[in-house]
Amino acid sequence: MAESDRRYMRLERCKSRLAMEKEYKDILLKDIDEQVEKEAVAFEAQEREKLYRQHPEWMPKELVYETVYQAKLRQFDFDMEFEMQEALSQAARIVSKNPEQKEIQDSRLKELAEKQARLREKFTAHLEAALKEQLKEQVDIPPDEEKALLGRVEDFRLSRCRETQAKKEKISADEDAKIKKLEASLKKAEGAVSKTGLSMPEDTVLSVQNLCMYFGGVHAVENLSFDVKKGEIFGLIGPNGAGKTTVFNCITQFYKPTSGTLLFENKAGEIISLTDESVHNVICQGIVRTFQNVEVIREVSVLENLLIAGHSRFTLGLAAQALHLPQLKKQERIIKEKAMKVLEFMGLSDYKDWTAAGLPYGILKKIEIARTLMCDPQLIILDEPAAGLNDTETASLTELILRIRDTLGCTILLVEHDMGLVMNVCQTICAISFGELLAIGSPEEIQNNPDVQKAYLGESEEEAN
Repeated sequence: MAESDRRYMRLERCKSRLAMEKEYKDILLKDIDEQVEKEAVAFEAQEREKLYRQHPEWMPKELVYETVYQAKLRQFDFDMEFEMQEALSQAARIVSKNPEQKEIQDSRLKELAEKQARLREKFTAHLEAALKEQLKEQVDIPPDEEKALLGRVEDFRLSRCRETQAKKEKISADEDAKIKKLEASLKKAEGAVSKTGLSMPEDTVLSVQNLCMYFGGVHAVENLSFDVKKGEIFGLIGPNGAGKTTVFNCITQFYKPTSGTLLFENKAGEIISLTDESVHNVICQGIVRTFQNVEVIREVSVLENLLIAGHSRFTLGLAAQALHLPQLKKQERIIKEKAMKVLEFMGLSDYKDWTAAGLPYGILKKIEIARTLMCDPQLIILDEPAAGLNDTETASLTELILRIRDTLGCTILLVEHDMGLVMNVCQTICAISFGELLAIGSPEEIQNNPDVQKAYLGESEEEAN
């Protein structure tokens, strides 16, 4: 490996460690706040229990039902079950010694079951009557008592916050020291890496200039140029075989372009040439993508799919991971916290422990997009995300794409055949055919462009002549 490559890798590790350390500080402080809140909730439950013991008539009706009716009924059923098990054991012992007693014992057990059924019916009726009478006496807790209770809870919460403040200050000081040290290392690493000296138009995140991709005699992409601005949703459309996915593969370096320039402003704000990057380094620069076919790992859970997607954030070597050093546990905790936030953002929290296999296709599409968010992307490339979705799922996807842009500030490059989706979300659209540029502009301009209409709808014989 060349010395320049080693310096560059060292710089990327420093950036990743600094970002993770800042996240870890927030996690530690949040853990303390969550523990205080749990203790406050437990304290409130204890205080309410004391109050209800002194004034049973203040107990909420649903709690009365649970304590008076359900608890006693569960105990009754347990006693009856115990009695039946005893009778069964005794009958088994008698029959084992004298098989002729089997019919007598079966009759006895049947009588016992009927007796228990009658007793349960009678007991249930008694409980319901008692519950009905008790519920008549229930009243809401007086406002002054409720206010006093909440006041005691708030005093407890404030007391615990004061007690934990010193601990939070120590954590902040320790983590700030680590962050300062990492910032110094990052500055040193940045000084060792030479600047690219490349430039792009202002507010542009991706610039594709004169891109060509040849496969032997097949010109899949021919002299294509376009710019993607920061924070916009940019659509790339064209008929089947137009070269859209080939353009994506060139940007992500699955294919090395035959010629042309691909410039990108990475997460650090530096302009780089993508053609100088290897495939596995593109994601570290801030470009992530989905594929036409769902590529989730079906044998593991939804949460594990996201954790696997966060592998690029690990900065430890093989030895540290094999030995499970404390630093590894820290990074695992950071990535898991990130995954939980992404699941919540995507509305997938209820599916986190479900195995991906067997989940609806629309959910699998969401999981694939969620995995891209695990890498803190600068640019998300979506390759036909609406393929196979029904109208309701497509409408949900439209809202999701807009929310990702507006909430997370990501730029999105979209290839899609669903023109309704493209026209609803894209600010700029680039239309290509046979790898060549047809038109680029706003959705309205693309809709009214005659060259685009011909590419999609064809032309009549009169127009051809």
